[in-house]
Amino acid sequence: MAKPRIQYICRECGYDSPQYFGRCPSCHKWDSFDEQVEQHTAGAPRAGLTGVTTKTVGGSLPDKSKGQPKVSFKLSQVSDQTQSRWPSGYGEFDRVLGGGIVPGSLVLIGGEPGIGKSTLLLQVANMMARKDRILYVSAEESGQQVKLRSQRLGVGNPVDLSSNGGQKSDTNEEAKTDFQDNSADNFYLLPETDLEVILRELEALKPIVAVIDSIQTIYFASLTSAPGSVAQVRECTSALMQVAKRENITLFLVGHVTKDGSLAGPRVLEHLVDTVLYFEGDRFASHRLLRSMKNRFGATHEIGVFEMVANGLREVDNPSELFLGSKDEFSPGTSTTVACEGTRPILVEIQALVSPASFGAPRRSTTGVDNSRLQQILAVLEKRVGIPLSKLDVIVASVGGLKVEEPAADLGVAIAIVASFRDRVIDARTVLLGEVGLGGQVRPVSQLELRLREAAKLGFKRAIIPKNQAVPDLGMEIIPVAKVIDAIIAAIPATPAQLQSADMELPSVDLEEEEDLSD
Repeated sequence: MAKPRIQYICRECGYDSPQYFGRCPSCHKWDSFDEQVEQHTAGAPRAGLTGVTTKTVGGSLPDKSKGQPKVSFKLSQVSDQTQSRWPSGYGEFDRVLGGGIVPGSLVLIGGEPGIGKSTLLLQVANMMARKDRILYVSAEESGQQVKLRSQRLGVGNPVDLSSNGGQKSDTNEEAKTDFQDNSADNFYLLPETDLEVILRELEALKPIVAVIDSIQTIYFASLTSAPGSVAQVRECTSALMQVAKRENITLFLVGHVTKDGSLAGPRVLEHLVDTVLYFEGDRFASHRLLRSMKNRFGATHEIGVFEMVANGLREVDNPSELFLGSKDEFSPGTSTTVACEGTRPILVEIQALVSPASFGAPRRSTTGVDNSRLQQILAVLEKRVGIPLSKLDVIVASVGGLKVEEPAADLGVAIAIVASFRDRVIDARTVLLGEVGLGGQVRPVSQLELRLREAAKLGFKRAIIPKNQAVPDLGMEIIPVAKVIDAIIAAIPATPAQLQSADMELPSVDLEEEEDLSD
C-alpha cells in the first residue's frame, strides 16, 4: 500500500507545496499553511509537475469539463477601456512615447554623457509641473547645480520651446504670473541617493511624475555591493517599480551607457521597465534624436527630433530640413532617399565619394550607413553592373549623421556611388527607393505610399521605385525599375557635370556598355 502524501496549502492564496513554510512564499502571510493528506491507491497516476496528483472517482479520471478556475479569467471579462495618457508639453516626446505619458509606467532613458538627458527630463518635469506635483530626484548633482541649470532652462519661469524660437504667447501678464506660480509650487527637488529615503518621499508626496537621475547612483543600504552594481540596480529598480505601480506614479529613470552604447547594468533593467528610450546625437552637432527601442504602450523605433539651443532643447517639427541639402546646389555623388523611423518618414541626403586609393588597400568608410550594407552594394555593382570598385576608396555618409540602416535606402546609396564614380549630378528633385538584391534586382520596400507622400509634400517631382508596386497619383513622375542598371540609366544623365581633373583618372565605363552587360 502506498504511503499517504502530505500536501501543505495556504488558506489565504491557495499556494500548495509538499514542504511546510512558516511564511507563504506567494502572499507572504505567516502561519497560513494547512496540512492535507492525500491517499494514493494502486494504479493511480503519478504526480505531475505541480506535485499534486489527480484524484480518481470510481477508478476513472474526473471530468475535466467540470473544472473551475481559481484566479484566471476570460478575455471577454477584461474591460476594453482605452489607456489614459497625459501630454508632456512636447509633441516630439509624446510621439516617441506612443501618444503621451501613461500613468504608473516606468520609462528608462539612456544616452551618452552630456547628450542632454537631464536637460530633457528637467524641461518635461517643468512642463508637467504646470498642472500637478512633480518630484525630481537628483542623485548625481547637488541642489545648487540643479538650480543653476533650471535658471538657464527657465524652470519656474516657463517659456514655449517649440519651433517658434522660444517666443512667449501673447497672453495677459496676470495669466502668466499665475502660470509661473503654479509651476514653481508643484516642482519638488530631492538631492538624495538612499533608496529608502526616496521611497518614503514618493509615498508621502504622491507626485504624478517622478524623475530618478540616475538609477546607477541609487543604493539600497541592506546590500553590501557598491552603487551601480548588478544587485543594486536590480533591487532598486524593483523597489521603485512596486511603489510606482501601487501609487500610480510615472517614473522616468536615467541610465548610463557603456562604451558600445548599451545601457550599463544588468539586462533585466530593460525587461523591468515599460519603455526604453535612447537619446543620441553628435555632440558636435546641434540636433538630438530620441528613439524608442521598447514600448509596451505604443510602436517601437519611433523617433523624436530636438535641437540644442541656448535655453535648452527645442522641438523640430520638420526634421527633413536637417537632413536635406539645398536643392539649388548640384554636386556629383549626391542622392536623396526616404527613411522610415517608426511611422515617421524622413528625407535623407546620401553623399558618396569614389577616389583612387592612396595606399595599397582601398578604404570603405561610412557615416550613418551600415558598413555591411555598403560592402554588399559594392559587390553587386562590380559583379552585376561591371563597375570596377575593388581598387578605389569609397566613402559614404548621410547628411546630418542620421543612421540609415534599413534596406530601402540601398538604391539611393548605389546610385550615389555610381554618380560619384562617373562624376555625374543627379537631379536634386529625384528620390530613390528600393532594396538592392544580390542578383542586381531592385526589391520592393515597405510603406512606399507614406514615403512618396512625404517626398511630394517637400516638392520632389520624380521618384524611382521598385517595379510592380502600386502607388496612388501624387503628382510625381514615377519610374518603376526592376534592376539596378535600369535605375542607373534613369537617374544619372549622360552629360558630365564638370570636367574631370587631370590628376584623377578613373576607369571609364560607358552606361550603354553597362546595359549590354546586364543583358
